Amino acid sequence: MNFKLEGTDSLGKARAGVVETAHGKVETPIFMPVGTAGSVKAVHQRELKDDIQAQIILGNTYHLFLRPGLDILETVGGVHKFIGWDKPMLTDSGGYQVYSLSDSRKISEEGVKFASHIDGSRHFFTPEKAVEIQRSIGADIIMAFDECTPYPCDYTYASKSLDMTHRWLDRCINHMDVVPPKYGYDQTLFPIVQGSVYKDLREKSAEYIANKGADGNAIGGLSVGEPHEDMYAMTDLVCAILPEDKPRYLMGVGTPANILECIDLGVDMFDCVMPTRNARNGQLFTSEGIINIKNKKWQNDHSPIDPNGTTYVDQQYSKAYLRHLIVSREMLGAQIASIHNLGFYLWLVKEARTQIMAGTFKAWKTKMVIKVAQRI
Repeated sequence: MNFKLEGTDSLGKARAGVVETAHGKVETPIFMPVGTAGSVKAVHQRELKDDIQAQIILGNTYHLFLRPGLDILETVGGVHKFIGWDKPMLTDSGGYQVYSLSDSRKISEEGVKFASHIDGSRHFFTPEKAVEIQRSIGADIIMAFDECTPYPCDYTYASKSLDMTHRWLDRCINHMDVVPPKYGYDQTLFPIVQGSVYKDLREKSAEYIANKGADGNAIGGLSVGEPHEDMYAMTDLVCAILPEDKPRYLMGVGTPANILECIDLGVDMFDCVMPTRNARNGQLFTSEGIINIKNKKWQNDHSPIDPNGTTYVDQQYSKAYLRHLIVSREMLGAQIASIHNLGFYLWLVKEARTQIMAGTFKAWKTKMVIKVAQRI
């Protein structure tokens, strides 16, 4: 994997670059739609490529390991061929799912024992196992196995967890050299900075990971309930330490305003389930603010979903029609809403890139953060 910086904002830390993988190039800053089990919910791959213009999507090691299983993925030649996606893909190592399964998992130095949410079957993930599974899945960018600490988290636990995450990282790096890629192309391992909301722990982790010389780095353990001010403070601190010539990926973030603020702090890559999950519940993100399409005020509003036409569906469907579909629980409603929200997120980061290259990002971002966060 290669990364090239193409521009920086003259008044801040925002960057525009290009990540090059075996399955193509990704222009940053970028948002990655989440296809947890090999599918971005309610969205066809053709729509992802042609309409939403997604450049890279995310899959999840935990879910793909359980279903469809590694045997099936290996038989067909990896996840790209299995799902019909010929562009770059990233897999989360499963660390976040382990975090979310707090009632059915046990963490030790060796790894994590957990019960499947599907059938209760018992499994054991180690750093080595996470690398092997992701080799079998075949994503272009794979994540180191880590522990995502909850919020709030006391300092002693956060410190011990961080040290273990660093030891797990070393095991992942070592095992990458032992287990070669399976499908004839390279895969890149991203370490993950942890440390909860403690400044000294975040500094320690960022410095440890920066010294590993990886081709890209991630920031985890944020957007788990902490105030936005803490998220921004930790992100700013970490970005100042991580190498400038490598992409920075902020995991699981977030709202449109979160993304704009973190681009301004030097982040290049984002993912979040919010655009699709919220879409299915009738919440739409637009360039003018946030819409709850279920509200009666939209019942007879035949204007486009986003008056500025940020997505292709804005030219075809009105607020009134989409409200009718969502209220009637028609499947097409979830599909249109999901396409719109993902399209808006991709429009937002593409426009951010344009503004960075033009040297006007700071002023544009200041106005857009206010607009995209308001409810209309």
